[in-house]
Amino acid sequence: MKTSLSDIQLFLRPGIIELVWGHPDPGLLPVDGLSRAARVALEQYGPLALSYGAEQGPGRLIEQLCARLGRLEGATPPPEQMMITGGTSQALDMLCTMLTQPGNVALVESPVYHLALRILRDHGLKLIPIPSDDQGLQVDVLEETLATLQRQERRARLLYTVPTFNNPTGLSLTVERRRTLVALAERFGLIVLEDDAYHELWYDSPPLPPLYNLSPAGPVVRLGSFSKVLAPGLRLGWMLAPPEIMRRCTGSGMLDSGGGVNHFTACVVAAFVELGLLDEQTETVRAIYRKRRDALLGALANHLPEECGWTCPGGGFFVWLRLPPGVDSTALLPIAESAGVSYVPGARFHADEGGEQCCRLAFTLLPPKELDEGVRRLGVALRDYQSQ
Repeated sequence: MKTSLSDIQLFLRPGIIELVWGHPDPGLLPVDGLSRAARVALEQYGPLALSYGAEQGPGRLIEQLCARLGRLEGATPPPEQMMITGGTSQALDMLCTMLTQPGNVALVESPVYHLALRILRDHGLKLIPIPSDDQGLQVDVLEETLATLQRQERRARLLYTVPTFNNPTGLSLTVERRRTLVALAERFGLIVLEDDAYHELWYDSPPLPPLYNLSPAGPVVRLGSFSKVLAPGLRLGWMLAPPEIMRRCTGSGMLDSGGGVNHFTACVVAAFVELGLLDEQTETVRAIYRKRRDALLGALANHLPEECGWTCPGGGFFVWLRLPPGVDSTALLPIAESAGVSYVPGARFHADEGGEQCCRLAFTLLPPKELDEGVRRLGVALRDYQSQ
């Protein structure tokens, strides 16, 4: 049946190399593996897979994921502190609903995932940015901000951060700063929302310990996702949280009425994990995305002027490009698109002013030759902009 409505979010414009989309390559989505897992789920679980699920999510998937985290990270979280979510976005929205009220203060890493900023704003939260540098979120500024709010008899309800392979920079918070951040959260009663969507997509060396692992009984909520490694259309993820927050979330009317989140999908993923396919899929995409990251970094060195600078991410989906002084990435964008390449302007990743000289480049969607050609076109656009 023909329709004028879109089936998916991804839209690639003819003639433009899109360095915009933070999406996995559709060609790497494990259609055959998920088909096999769906058959296994229906055969093994029968009608249970098609029933209303438990509010926390299916126990077999939770236990599998906790055991897998223990194997990969050396610390096995207690299953009672994990729940299955509809992905990081749904989890973030749920946490805002359960833990905040309009007008509450929320601290946000800057720069940080721009659509998370939209979710926080949807809940009427007052956002205060905490800047980051090449070592991640600046914990000294965080401490000053928390102390200032305390003197004003105000408090921040939460901090949203992507400390591992940050979106948009690709950088990670150092171990020392991770420990300091957790200590500050405990001292000031700050809930930390740790968006850990890119944790398994490391390209050089395994990632640093999650904030949650540094304070498993403390104020950190860790959000994991299957969107980046497995498939975004599953709309499935997981959350680790201290007992009180877990009780509030699993006790919500929405989860009670709906029988958890995406129960059948969760059963399929449980079968996918049990079959050993998740580890296989992770290794596959990690190897391919590593080559694409390297291709993008090589293209930047070959095609852009020396006045530019960029991050060298150890994992994730993105490179953060700093343009020459005086170049505004928002103003450059229409010239770049006329040259046949697109990106996301840096200002979108800031809760206040900032980022005008930067832009985010995504490397996971396209093969190396297209990445190289896209950066070549960006270099042409940049020269045109500077000549005006």
